[in-house]
Formats: sequence, structure tokens, C-alpha cells
Amino acid sequence: MSLACCLPILECVYCLACARWVWKRCIYAAGHESQDWGLATADEFQPIPRLCRGVLAVYEDDLRNPIWAPPDGYRMNPDWVVLRKDYEDTEGRVTPYLVYLDHDNADVVLIVRGLTMGRESDRAILFDNKLGKAPFDGGYVHNGLYKAAQWVFDAEHELLKGLLEDYPTYKLTFAGHSLGAGVVALLTLVAVQNRDMLGYIERKRIRCYAMAPPRCMSLNLAVRYADVVNSVVLQDDFLPRTTADLEDVFKSLICLPCLLCVMCLKDTCMMEEKMITDPRRLYAPGRVYHIVERKPFRFQRFPPVVRTAVPVDRRFEHIILSCNAISDHGIIWIERESQIALDVSSSIS
Repeated sequence: MSLACCLPILECVYCLACARWVWKRCIYAAGHESQDWGLATADEFQPIPRLCRGVLAVYEDDLRNPIWAPPDGYRMNPDWVVLRKDYEDTEGRVTPYLVYLDHDNADVVLIVRGLTMGRESDRAILFDNKLGKAPFDGGYVHNGLYKAAQWVFDAEHELLKGLLEDYPTYKLTFAGHSLGAGVVALLTLVAVQNRDMLGYIERKRIRCYAMAPPRCMSLNLAVRYADVVNSVVLQDDFLPRTTADLEDVFKSLICLPCLLCVMCLKDTCMMEEKMITDPRRLYAPGRVYHIVERKPFRFQRFPPVVRTAVPVDRRFEHIILSCNAISDHGIIWIERESQIALDVSSSIS
């Protein structure tokens, strides 16, 4: 048989293989990842909507007249804000953050806001993520986020130590969104490793809630610190699933669907065993809370459910081909859906 006769057959095989791949990717939905996980209880999920509103407060210029105004019972008390730092104060080392004494919940809270795309310093933090560049405690972490976390700890550990000594029954909570979520996740690791600098605080009094975090720590660290670090992911959010170089992701925003397709192909073709056994590969940190509110081939939203686990496999390994992959990253949507999920869970229990 001549080569000219073989080419149409090869083209047909290739087209069928591509069609099969597209079909498998299109029917792969976010709910598949967490379908075997247990449901989160209302008690364990209770802090998350409140801390989402805390993240929104970091964006406010005037906490007494907030633009993102939550109901009166949920507003942050401006008189309890101990410290606020903006870009001038941080010198571009990290995004703006605040320290808050939450007397209603017996909590010392440090909250870091997310990325500002127009800020070169923010992009530099997120893009500094060469694989295996930053070893930490027997694993690997995201280099740029780790340096930002270390800067925050060096700047604020004396303040946090003083507050914890003044309020010995209070917990120490770190919270953040997007880039800030990665910073607080690694800040928690630094704090646990240096508890002597925080007045020898017990490990069980430290906790972290990372909303829509980037992949920032190796699997062994994600599992080992799951008792103190929690990730919150809304449905199809792309960032906790993004294994590509983040610089390439943000340079390709004009044609993000094309990039997502390429990343899907890459992740689909990579052997699962290779992904899990690579000690340098980074993952979403800690225990994962996955808010699921849509079903495959359904456009309307359903009452959200929250599934949780400390997964070793299927830890958000694949990009979801979804028109909501970007919008699900927004802190406003995370706050809204997490509050609905908490209300639903509380009414059932």
C-alpha cells in the first residue's frame, strides 16, 4: 500500500483520537474530583464566609464606609484592626494585609489580599516559581510566595507574639485569597516551624484558610500540614489546577481558552504515576474544601455542597474546560457561595 493511500487512514485515526480526547475532557467536570470525599460539617466550615469578608475588607479604603458592604452583623469592626499595610509599607514584597483582633470569635487574624494585575511586584512574586527552586522541611514550596511569607513573618512576628500573650486563649488565623492565599499557606508553615518566636504557641492554635490558592507546596508538605492549612476551591477555579508556568498563563489572557486546551492536553497525556511521584511538583495546600454548585451539562446553579478531604491522588490535577473557570476564582463569588453552603449545612444539621 502506498504512502498516499495510508495518509487518509492516518488522518482519520488522528481525528478520532482527538475527538475522543475532546469528549473525555468535556465530560470531565469539577464534581468528579471530589465525588468520593466526605461532606464538610457546618462547624468546621463556619469560619470561611467570615474570613472571605475579611479578605474583601483589605481592599477597602474606609472600613467605616465599605464599598463591599456585608450585612451589619458581618461587618469588620474598624476599632479592632491592629495594623494595616499597603504597597508603600511592604515595598512590593507582598500584597497589602491587615492584622485584626476578632474578639467575637477569639481570634488573632492576619489577612493578605490577592494579586493586582497592574502591579509588577505582584506578578514578580507569582512568577518566581521555578520547579524545585525552594526546598522546605523535606519538601518543596513556591519560591516567590515563600519569600513573601518569610518577609511577613519577619515583619510581624513580634506583634503577633504580643497579641497572643495578651489574649492567651485566642487562636492565630491566617487567611488570604489568590496570591495572598499562597502567601498565608506558606506563612503558616513558617509560623509552625518557628513557634518559639510566637511565644511557643501550640500548633493546634494555628490555622490557615487559603481561598483559591495557587499550587504552592509539594504533596508531602500538603498532607503533613493538613491539620493547620485549609484550601477553599469554588467549583471550576483554574488557579489551584494550573500546573503550567504562571507567567505563561497571565501572558496568554487574551487567548486563555487556547492555553487551557493546551494545558488540558498536557495534563491528560502525563502519566498519573509520574505526577504523584515527582517530589518537586506543587499542589494546592493542606486539607481541601471543594464547593460544588453546578452539575455537568447544567447551566443553572444548585444549592452548593462542600466536600472535604486530604487527598493524595486527584488533588485538582486537571484543568476544567468551563466558562466559569475564571469567574469561580473571584473572592466575591467564593464568599457568596460559601455563605449559602454554610446556611444549607446549618439548616440540615
